Amino acid sequence: MIAAWLRAALAGLLVLAPGLAAAQAQRPPSVPDIDAPELAAPGPYAAGMAQRIIAIHDRVDPLASLIAGHEERADRVLHLRIWYPARAVPGAAAVTYHASLTGEPGHPDAAFTVPGLAVADAPAAGGNYPVIVLSHGYNNDPVMLSWLGENLATKGYVVVAPEHRDPPIWDRAKAPAALLTRPLDIIGCLTALHAGLLGKLVDADRIALVGYSYGGYGVLAVAGARLDPASPVVAMLPHDLVAAYAANGARAASLTAQGVRAVVAISPAGGAPWSVWGPDGAGLAAVHAPLLVIVGSADRTVGYEKGPAAIFADAIHADRHLLVIKGAGHDIGTGPPPAEMHNSLWDFDWFADPVWRKDRINAIATHFITAFLDSKLKGDASRDAYFAVPTEDSDGAAWQGATNGYAAMSQGAANPTWKGFWRGHQDGLILRHRDAQ
Repeated sequence: MIAAWLRAALAGLLVLAPGLAAAQAQRPPSVPDIDAPELAAPGPYAAGMAQRIIAIHDRVDPLASLIAGHEERADRVLHLRIWYPARAVPGAAAVTYHASLTGEPGHPDAAFTVPGLAVADAPAAGGNYPVIVLSHGYNNDPVMLSWLGENLATKGYVVVAPEHRDPPIWDRAKAPAALLTRPLDIIGCLTALHAGLLGKLVDADRIALVGYSYGGYGVLAVAGARLDPASPVVAMLPHDLVAAYAANGARAASLTAQGVRAVVAISPAGGAPWSVWGPDGAGLAAVHAPLLVIVGSADRTVGYEKGPAAIFADAIHADRHLLVIKGAGHDIGTGPPPAEMHNSLWDFDWFADPVWRKDRINAIATHFITAFLDSKLKGDASRDAYFAVPTEDSDGAAWQGATNGYAAMSQGAANPTWKGFWRGHQDGLILRHRDAQ
């Protein structure tokens, strides 16, 4: 059932946007469409949104070091976007997010807006919530992940999303610096949380990491994955940084955090052809936290079999799941394309999938991420049933017995269907599980 606060908020949006197409355009990406699987629906809380800034003093500056050819240090300032469970504020306007992305070479940057569900600085609904650090893709912005951040906030999670401020995506010579910048930024967020950044709002002993693309690499590194100094990409860093941070270097442990309870990696970078954890993925054996990898089988950016699927295979000491969206590409971690991004294919492709409806991808990911986090951070064992699928491939399952009308939802167990999916709406997926060794 939709919470009363959400019904009221959506009713207000529909009044402002007459007509079906306009209403859909106004729907925040964090609110799924009617065909979404069960756990994609928003939870009982309203969502609040706050912004904070943290400063990390005298930290290694990987980008300046890459340019200089030796270690450079500087202060690092991180802007954080934070989504949290809130009390509904009658009549309050939901936020509209504003961001921009690097334009196609020779073209200006592309500014865009995303309608939100959250209310800026709304009063928090209690405290002691589990916390998630959410790391965006390379040269992306946290706004592109509002579909997940807002949704999880309504379910009793505090989501902290740093803005990593990467170089332009077409300036590939600078990309190796993010091998260190990403995990160090995430560690900076965790350090601030443990130091009381959000006070009693969060339970800093219940932490999960979620990352998309380069953010997926980042959360795996913080969960323990070790860099291979022989990787051609790692070797592009200055020699003193490689010696310090790769393998068992003197500062390698500073890229990792203890006590992480769960990791979600969406289209994670780091596998072949980069092979930053070694050609056999040996560095991933140091990941022990429960892991959920989500990937499109037609990912042209990080690959599939030798990329995320290999990451899943090589993280042998983690209890892990692999969710494959068959035929989908790399951009499964971003929301639907904003209106402003429909005038250029370059801009459009920051968000759109060539095959799948984007809101459908987001809803499926939200469903499984919710089940995973509820199980690992809240101890809700009932959520494990959503991963107990009768077959790894979702296609072709036949319903048995009463269907309870056209819009019947699988309850699992009695049917060879995936729990929480509507009848006829589960195809196109693969779900695999491997126990930790």
